[in-house]
Amino acid sequence: MIIEVYSEEETQKLGIEMGKKAKQGEIYCLKGDLGVGKTVFTKGFAEGLGIADHITSPTFTIVNEYNSGRIPFYHFDVYRIGDPDEMYDIGCDEYFFGEGVCLIEWAELINEILPYDVKWIEISKDLTIDDVNYRKIEVR
Repeated sequence: MIIEVYSEEETQKLGIEMGKKAKQGEIYCLKGDLGVGKTVFTKGFAEGLGIADHITSPTFTIVNEYNSGRIPFYHFDVYRIGDPDEMYDIGCDEYFFGEGVCLIEWAELINEILPYDVKWIEISKDLTIDDVNYRKIEVR
């Protein structure tokens, strides 16, 4: 499925809708360059889960846990992971197969350790379209 959006608000709204439908045990993998809207999408996703906490990217902590929504939310940013095996040091299996839902930014960097049934969300810009806010969001 390909969705085209023209504002941060539309990106966040898509995140909200997907968060409302998210289920325990699901893993959402975000792929996209710096500045394409991964964190905007994630904030919407958390809102869709019923989380009112301030959502920040866990760039240095690798994972932030939020337990105030309808199910636990585990937000990963693996940009700084040097080797996918480092994920085992933080107990990734407990998150991946736990009671919550995972959303992983830069998931392509740890692709080899991800379960087979993850959902990929790729956000990209298209510089040929004359709109600085345009994003193509591919969900598979």
